[in-house]
Amino acid sequence: MPATTIVWFRHDLRLDDNPALAAAAARGAVVPVYIWAPDEEAPWEPGAAARWWLHGSLGKLAAALAKAGAPLVIRRGGSLATLREIAAAVGATHVTWNRRYEPAVVQRDTAIKQALAADGLTVESFNGGLLYEPAHVATKEGKPYQVFTPFWRALLARDEPAAPVAAPRKLVPPPKQAAGLDVADLGLLPTIPWAGTMQKTWSPGEAGARKRLDAFLERPLTNYGTDRDRPDHAGTSGLSAHLHCGEISPRRVWHAVRDAVGGKPAAKLAGSPEVYLRELGWREFAGHLLFHFPHTAAAPLRADYAKFPWAHDPVGLRAWQRGRTGFPIVDAGMRQLWATGWMHNRVRMIVASFLVKDLRVSWLEGARWFWDTLVDADLAANTLGWQWAAGCGADAAPYFRIFNPTTQGEKFDPDGTYVRTWVPELAKLPAGDIHQPAAAAASVLSKAGVSLGRDYPEPIVDHAAARKRALEALKAVSKGK
Repeated sequence: MPATTIVWFRHDLRLDDNPALAAAAARGAVVPVYIWAPDEEAPWEPGAAARWWLHGSLGKLAAALAKAGAPLVIRRGGSLATLREIAAAVGATHVTWNRRYEPAVVQRDTAIKQALAADGLTVESFNGGLLYEPAHVATKEGKPYQVFTPFWRALLARDEPAAPVAAPRKLVPPPKQAAGLDVADLGLLPTIPWAGTMQKTWSPGEAGARKRLDAFLERPLTNYGTDRDRPDHAGTSGLSAHLHCGEISPRRVWHAVRDAVGGKPAAKLAGSPEVYLRELGWREFAGHLLFHFPHTAAAPLRADYAKFPWAHDPVGLRAWQRGRTGFPIVDAGMRQLWATGWMHNRVRMIVASFLVKDLRVSWLEGARWFWDTLVDADLAANTLGWQWAAGCGADAAPYFRIFNPTTQGEKFDPDGTYVRTWVPELAKLPAGDIHQPAAAAASVLSKAGVSLGRDYPEPIVDHAAARKRALEALKAVSKGK
């Protein structure tokens, strides 16, 4: 009996280096399926910006699969019931997918795998989203890592990640077809036009991912180590959303970077190329932590921080969300996020520190806002980043390490270019004043056309006083109060 395999696409919206698709194509007929079932991922169902991205990515995937010979079947509804229905319609013998590691999805996929196997189907899953399977990376004692540096050393000590596999040239469709929806039927796009800048900024899909990778590698990698910290420079790869949706595999990126510097093993690289691969290592570490500590999506890894006295400050939270804090680098970052669905990583650390330390608002409030507004909203990375900022997670910066938003702006945006881009009301201020307009002379403000409190807000907190309050709150945790 000829094999017919359902390939269940999720966070692997590509044909290139897709283990589940490759296995199905090698076996016989292929039925690509995408199921929109956000409720099954609660409480972390995709946010608004991620849905916008998904709309574009699914459209590109559908076109690529159709060209290869096997149209994408798009459905909405319960995943198990939908897979069973499609399997019956096309006479499927196998179902395959690439694994995901979010807690709710792991539970769901485990139950679906058991149910479909009980139906008589052969069910296979593959690692298509990480360099290594999280369960296969452990300390000498067999425990998961909780500190990045030894985790990274352990990765470098392993064999290089497997080489990526090229996309199948031709897919064989099944004799029987299953009906599906159009991407537009999923209602992923916003009902009000807030995504205009995102549309101009990003190109969702596999081709967009490869184009962005190629553009990144055309620049000298030697500058990445310093440029990645400068939000006023185009110094990062911008691949995070493409990686999250699986439009490009981390193995493809890993090997492309190595090839760009002569194919040296990662363990022998130094300088900027090693720094970039280490960033892929951080992505890997985030997945490792979420897999082994699934409770961290909603609770601190360091249990003592469950007692931290977070402040209830809806006014401050709203000012932070709107980019109206009176601290230019913070406001620039939050406005960049709202406009483009993305924020420079250095600025993510600055705005996160401001929320959890200057305002003392819970990291979960920040995580939820990022989740809804980031096109690269990834549960593992979001959790790791916010717990790092709050000092309550793995590899956490000590809570008393509190970023000064003014000096951070002066250091990483020295000419004020980033602030001028996203906070245009301050554009005419000289570089020496743009990161602290509240301290600028009245004549300087007047010449720049800035009236504090009218054109741009006064600082909503005194940083020195806020820092003192944050350290007092930390004492309450350390003393067990």
